[in-house]
Amino acid sequence: MKARATLGPIAADDPAVESLFHAVARALDAELAAGERYTAWFEAEASDFVRMNRGKVRQAGRVRQQSVAVRLIRGARHAEHTLSLTGDAGKDARAAAAALRGLRTALPELADDPHLLLPDSVTSTRSVRAQALPPPGEAVDRVLELARGEDFVGFFACGPMVRGFANSEGQRNWHAVATFSLDWSLYHRADKAVKSLYAGFEWSDAEIAARMAAARDRLALVTRPARTIAPGRYRAWLAPSAMEEIASLLAWGGFSGRAQATKQSSLVRLAEGERLDPRVTIAERTADGVAPAFQADGFTRPPSVPLVAQGRHAGALVAPRTAREFGLVANGANAWEMPEALAMEGGALPEADALAALDTGLAIGNLWYLNYSDRAACRMTGMTRFATFWVEGGRVVAPVDVMRFDDSVYRLLGGNLEALSAQPELLLATESYGSRRLASARLPGALVSAMTFTL
Repeated sequence: MKARATLGPIAADDPAVESLFHAVARALDAELAAGERYTAWFEAEASDFVRMNRGKVRQAGRVRQQSVAVRLIRGARHAEHTLSLTGDAGKDARAAAAALRGLRTALPELADDPHLLLPDSVTSTRSVRAQALPPPGEAVDRVLELARGEDFVGFFACGPMVRGFANSEGQRNWHAVATFSLDWSLYHRADKAVKSLYAGFEWSDAEIAARMAAARDRLALVTRPARTIAPGRYRAWLAPSAMEEIASLLAWGGFSGRAQATKQSSLVRLAEGERLDPRVTIAERTADGVAPAFQADGFTRPPSVPLVAQGRHAGALVAPRTAREFGLVANGANAWEMPEALAMEGGALPEADALAALDTGLAIGNLWYLNYSDRAACRMTGMTRFATFWVEGGRVVAPVDVMRFDDSVYRLLGGNLEALSAQPELLLATESYGSRRLASARLPGALVSAMTFTL
């Protein structure tokens, strides 16, 4: 049975979902008592998921879920209740009002929160990015046809995601976007595979065909006898997907205003004056990503927040609580102060010329299991995985057995950086724990003169 037999198209601009959001907000407005304030954070998705293994669909399903987190505030006391919504506006509005009444009974038992900070102005926004996605079954059938004869393993997710914010001051923010992601591998044996990601807003049969052809070419290289490389320092080309793993580890506190203020950030030395290569410029660029331009407290986000400018520290992601505690200015960061639209400027190297520029060394498509070996020095360790190749004279000679690297970002993106690829790649988050994650990164590849491998 083909996947299209059970899955059909869905849209991001469903008016019923937005109407439900406003119905809940009106019910909260009506229930509010004198001296009280509320915030409401709304989430919804209608996602299709397809799991594939050995070139066949093994599981297909659809998730439709809607929830609202209602927070009641009186003075400096606040309490929150998250409830799932049924989609029946009347029932959900009554449930939200009942939740607010329940919070009212809890507030007297709570202490004042000295770090509570809410917006002092009303900024309402509405953004709908509703390109028509293909019926998931048609997309999956196309992929499996292209992968015929290979051991194809993949996870396909697509559909609209929504975020909404409302408060007692009348602020309303709405963000709806439809995306797809295909996280997949062509498997050879043991730890030898070619991993790829195709994700975005508009599906292209031509693009997935080109990516599948490129993956087949790399799989042919993976089948060659593997080479074991001795520990040491090697020239390396880090593809955008490998750079994403480095950026993801940096995101855990590296760009956090709180972590920088308490000297726990992995980039604290950068904040204190150490520099990266002048070609390194990094920002949280919400305008170019999939995340909403507002957060759960109601603070809106500027189109871009500079983090690193020409190798120098340029700022941090500051959540409201951090702003209140440390006397900083909130800039729309989430509570974890993690990037949701990280963007790194590209350089001058055409990616097609990356192996020629590498000449001799390691071409690394993916990194895995990264962690800090020395957080204060921003020193990371992790493994190569999937398609990593030994290159000589700009040509792939052999796949390389799994290796462990241990090196500092201050070297990889500092003194050892030779070039960045000209066109950063859009990489959408593929996590779906609880719900699909609305986050992205735009990252170039990096050519480094030396990368340290310990095993």
